[in-house]
Amino acid sequence: MEKLKIAIQKSGRLSEQSKQLLKDCGIKIKNGKNALRVSASNFPLDLFYLRDDDIPQYVQDGIADIGIVGENVLLEKKTKCNIVQKLGFAKCRLSLAIPKSIEYKGIEYFKNKKIATSYPVILSDFLSKHNVKSEIHEISGSVEIAPNIGLADAICDLVSTGSTLFSNGLIEVEEVLKSEAVIIGKTNFSSVQQSILDKLIFRIQAVQKGRNSKYVILNAPNEKIELITGIIPGLKSPTVVPLAENNWSAVHSVISEDVFWDVIDELKNAGAEGILVMPVEKMII
Repeated sequence: MEKLKIAIQKSGRLSEQSKQLLKDCGIKIKNGKNALRVSASNFPLDLFYLRDDDIPQYVQDGIADIGIVGENVLLEKKTKCNIVQKLGFAKCRLSLAIPKSIEYKGIEYFKNKKIATSYPVILSDFLSKHNVKSEIHEISGSVEIAPNIGLADAICDLVSTGSTLFSNGLIEVEEVLKSEAVIIGKTNFSSVQQSILDKLIFRIQAVQKGRNSKYVILNAPNEKIELITGIIPGLKSPTVVPLAENNWSAVHSVISEDVFWDVIDELKNAGAEGILVMPVEKMII
């Protein structure tokens, strides 16, 4: 039976998040200690564990059909792969940083400066767009110490909280790229592989919608129902169920995580009581 082959990072946070995503999609992966290739027991999927930097090349060459990587890795490698689905986790940014003691007045500062980075391709493209010529030093690991040891005037590195920059006396001054985990795919799929991929993406999107939503049940006097349902429309419309107490109903709906607290405040002001909030495991529209 033809299967879809997916490559994920063999260790680290992105690896754990990728495996959890597959688990949330109902896909059971056989445990294979130190194995480089394992199979799903209930879905036509083979899983390859690879170094993250190697995944785009494996997908381009067709060794794997799809892979999960950070956008930064995909863009740095410049392979012929397509982004199939953005995943919304492993978010970070690639930024330029300089010593805190320097007064920064704009991107012109980087002209003729030495910049240390593990992402020379992305950085070179960024600087070219701004007509800035710099001397790029490609290094791997501990990029943030480069200015302190005299190797470079600035760095371009991945940033999440900024604490590493701060502890090394650096300050972030330019955002080069926003990145998150994505599924990348080869350029051509067989009809069977495409069908399997479509089923996988359908499951992933259902999980993503669930993660970004809250299921809300509230009680409200009937004279307030129209006002309240106007505040929280559901997928089509909220569900309204009469309560045992006269002139009261329960309202069921789904609220996006992005606007959740603002909507809850509005509901309370509109007369909603006994608001119960529950997580949504998956949401299929």
